[in-house]
Amino acid sequence: MRKYLAELIGTFALVFCGTGAIVINDVTGGAVSHVGIAMTFGLIVMAMIYAFGNISGAHINPAVSIAFAFTDRFEKKNLLGYLIAQLIGAFLASLTLRFLFKDHPHLGSTMPFGSWEQTFILEIILTYFLMIVILFVSQNKSVTHFTGIAVGATVLLEAMFAGPITGASMNPARSIAPAVVSGNYTELWIYIVAPILGAVLASFTWRFFREEK
Repeated sequence: MRKYLAELIGTFALVFCGTGAIVINDVTGGAVSHVGIAMTFGLIVMAMIYAFGNISGAHINPAVSIAFAFTDRFEKKNLLGYLIAQLIGAFLASLTLRFLFKDHPHLGSTMPFGSWEQTFILEIILTYFLMIVILFVSQNKSVTHFTGIAVGATVLLEAMFAGPITGASMNPARSIAPAVVSGNYTELWIYIVAPILGAVLASFTWRFFREEK
């Protein structure tokens, strides 16, 4: 239960701060800015990794948990509990934002700027790189202490350049909760399927390099 609670709180923090930055940027006419939104996502991920990494691994992302289930570094029996905890945390965050900003139309939902094919491919690639960093840094004892910085910086980087096109979700929970709470389901399936595919592909890449080593 400690692990599940850690995942719930961590995912709540991610969705509340990240999508909250989008909402506040909208209602203040751009006071946060695109750069500020990207930094918010990266910094909250970094903070939650250092806060809960030793308890649950700080996945705070269903795609990450599913990908870890394809490795030997995660107890598969915990997968369902992780997914439920992450979704509960995300929904609580979006419901809180709905209470605070009743008139906001989308609550920071991720929506494609261009075609669905463009967004689908980009989300696969973005999540692949994110999961590669998570696995190769967090599972290397010589650099474990830098996991939060490396992962947070990757989220920041990818949100910075891809956010205007795809929303740079890389996280099904982060996209599902604001979409459902706001009733905005525009191409939601992309933000569920693509991150999972990208993360699982990264887990196979990590396994390949481990076997080669």
